[in-house]
Amino acid sequence: MKFADWFPYYQGIRAEFGYSTEKDQEAARILSDLIKKKKPVDTKILQKKISRKNVIVIGAGPSLEDEKAVKYVKKNKAAVKIAADGAVQFLLANKIKPDIVVTDLDGKASSLQDADKRGAIMVVHAHGDNVESIKKIVPKLKKVIGTTQVTPLENVYNFGGFTDGDRSVFLAEEFGAKKIVLVGMDFGPGIGRYSKEEDAIKDPELKKQKMDAGKRLLEMLAKQSRSELADTSKKPIKGFAPLVMR
Repeated sequence: MKFADWFPYYQGIRAEFGYSTEKDQEAARILSDLIKKKKPVDTKILQKKISRKNVIVIGAGPSLEDEKAVKYVKKNKAAVKIAADGAVQFLLANKIKPDIVVTDLDGKASSLQDADKRGAIMVVHAHGDNVESIKKIVPKLKKVIGTTQVTPLENVYNFGGFTDGDRSVFLAEEFGAKKIVLVGMDFGPGIGRYSKEEDAIKDPELKKQKMDAGKRLLEMLAKQSRSELADTSKKPIKGFAPLVMR
């Protein structure tokens, strides 16, 4: 998604949640500076992994713990697996290695670092509220590509999206996935226990509000997507074909 097309959606999100564009931009600058000190990862690696491939985007919703979800992901070995933040902890516990992890570093730090050590590409998002996590965790990671919801900078991109889950879908769309299947992406009132570290969710209503915003963005994306879209949740997102896991 072009930045000019995305920014009006960001402005709506900023107004709804009271975010500061200046703080978001400063966080992006800090992330950019940290990545410069490492060996930057070219986005061509994402293009090579995703383009014309089947992609499974794995969220940390309650349905992720359904045994059918694990079986489905394991059965589709050839599919590119993109884990949204906390879902990486569940995948590694079930001996599934994600290819890409999309995170704003809310998830369990040890699981994120474990995924990085196993070769996952870490797509780290910067926003005004996670600067300290960026400073603490990013220097410990190897393969980092930065993202922001404001103006892109060197090594920090804006592919669109708001929550880790919908940003994962925007990422797959951006790099030309043939098919995108959602697993554990419920966007409902329930909060999966892998959504954040234990006891970290202090405001369930705010979490639900964020999920609603992410769902609206995916409904918007579905209207213009070039990819085949499917959703394994009981209530599929509008524009995503229902898919029953077997």
